[in-house]
Amino acid sequence: MQKVSWVDQSEDEPDLFDGVVDAAIDITADVCPMTYVRTRLALEKLSVGQVLAVRLRGKEPAENVPRSALDQGHDVLLIEVEPAGTTLIVIRRGE
Repeated sequence: MQKVSWVDQSEDEPDLFDGVVDAAIDITADVCPMTYVRTRLALEKLSVGQVLAVRLRGKEPAENVPRSALDQGHDVLLIEVEPAGTTLIVIRRGE
């Protein structure tokens, strides 16, 4: 996998994402706005601090899902573009 960006991390901070997730969803067949609706529903099932991995396809969802998650008070830990053209987004549930 090619790492595109680590979000909210300076060089002095330890890694925010250790590779362990509590839940995962594949929404590669969905389009906006359903991509964030499905992500939000999955996040609502988690406890505060738990981690969700979201695999999606397309430029618009790859921009909108992390932005919407941040707007809702969650932490975006990782955004990776995968070789198959999908994007993996890792989100920690906020309060």
